[in-house]
Amino acid sequence: MSLSGGVSPGCESRFRIGQSESGKTATLKNFQLTYARREWSEERASWRAVIQLNLGILHDRHNSDDSFEDIRISRAAKALPPIRFKEKHRLLKMRLGPLHGVQRDLESRLGDGSTELYTTSVNTAAPFDRPPPNRRALQEFSINSSNGWKSALDKFRTLRSTRTESPNAGSARRKSKDKDDEISEVIASCREDIKAIWEDPLIQEMLTRRKARLEDSPGFFLNDTERIATQTYQPTDDDVIRARLRTLGVQEYKFIFDHGRTIGQEWRIYDVGGTRSSRGAWYPYFDDVDAIIFLAPISPFDEKLAEDRRVNRLEDSYLLWRSVCSCKLLARTQIILFLNKCDLLVAKLQRGIRIRDSVPSFGDRKNDLSTATRYFQQHFKEISKQHSPVPRQFYVHLTSVVDTKSTAVTLGAVEESILREHLRRADLM
Repeated sequence: MSLSGGVSPGCESRFRIGQSESGKTATLKNFQLTYARREWSEERASWRAVIQLNLGILHDRHNSDDSFEDIRISRAAKALPPIRFKEKHRLLKMRLGPLHGVQRDLESRLGDGSTELYTTSVNTAAPFDRPPPNRRALQEFSINSSNGWKSALDKFRTLRSTRTESPNAGSARRKSKDKDDEISEVIASCREDIKAIWEDPLIQEMLTRRKARLEDSPGFFLNDTERIATQTYQPTDDDVIRARLRTLGVQEYKFIFDHGRTIGQEWRIYDVGGTRSSRGAWYPYFDDVDAIIFLAPISPFDEKLAEDRRVNRLEDSYLLWRSVCSCKLLARTQIILFLNKCDLLVAKLQRGIRIRDSVPSFGDRKNDLSTATRYFQQHFKEISKQHSPVPRQFYVHLTSVVDTKSTAVTLGAVEESILREHLRRADLM
C-alpha cells in the first residue's frame, strides 16, 4: 500500500500501502523513473549488485543444501512416481556452489541483514494498534533502513565516485571495483550451469509438483541469465523495476521532481512493510498524509499469505481495504486503488485456472480478464461505499507496475487527480 502525502507549495508526501509482494516498491521506482529521472540515472548502475543477488537467490531458493528430494508437494502429486535425480544434477549443484559465497558477499555489501516476520499470531488484516508478536525469521535477505534501498545503493555510488578523492578513498574504490569484478566473474563462470539447472525437465517437474512458479516471483531473472551473467552486465530500466530488495519498517524517500506538472517540488513517498505483523507501524503516519495509493494484487486470488497459510491473499486485501476505508483518521484523505498484477492474472487465466474454485462468489461468470477485473473492482467499490465514514470518491486503476510505459501513464493520471484534489480543497476549483 502506498501513502501519498499532500501537495503543498514546497513538499508533497505520499504513502503506499498493501500486503507483502503487492508491488509497492515497484510503484515507487516507477515514480522515480517517471518524475526524478536524473536521480534514477545516477542510481541505475548501483542496482547491479541487487540484480546479481536476485539471480543467485532465486536459483538457490529451491535448491538449498537440503536433499533434492526434500520438497513439499501437493496431494495430487503424491500419487505420482517419486522424482529421482541423477548424477548430473548433483554435479550441477556442486558446480553452482560458488554462488553461495557470492550471495554472502553481496548481502554483506548491501547492509546488515534483518529478520522479517514469517509467522504471526496477528489474526487481523490491519493490526494498527497491536504490539508486535513473537518473531520467526524469514529466510529472504532484508535490510532495515529509514530510507530503504537508498542506504544500500549509496554505498556503491560512493565507491564508484570519480571526483577528487583522498588516497584512502581511492584505495577503497579500487578494492570495491576489484570485488565487483570478482563477483561478476564468478557469476559469469556459472552462467551455463544456471541455465542448465533452470531448463532441466526434472527440476521443472519438481517445481510443478510443488506448485512453485518462480516466473511469477518478484526479482525473477533466470530467463535473463545469458544477458545478466556476464562480466560487462549493466542494468536496464526494466531490470531495476523488476529487481527485489526487501526492506523492513517504514522508509521515507524524497525526490525532487524534474518532470511532470510539479517540477522543482520535493515529494516525500513512504514505503511500508506489508506483512500483517508489520502493519502496526503504519498508523502513526496516517495523521499527516495527503493521499494513499493502495496496492491490491488481484492475481493471487488462489494463493495464501506467506505469514499465515490459512488466509487467502485476495481476502486479506479486501479486509485491509475495509480497515483503511473505515479509518476515521483517513476520512478526508484521497485513496487511490491500484488493482495490480493484471499481467500475472492474464497468465493464470490462460493456464485454465478458474477463479470460482478459489472465490465461490464469482460463480459462473466468464473466466476472462475483463470479467474478473470488473468483478474485483466492484467488490472494492462496495467496500469503500459501505465502510467510509463520509462519502468518498472511488479512484481505481488496473495496473501491471512492472510495465514501465503503461505505469507512467497511470502515474500521470494519479498526479493530476492529486493536484485537482488539492486545488478543490483550496477552493480554487
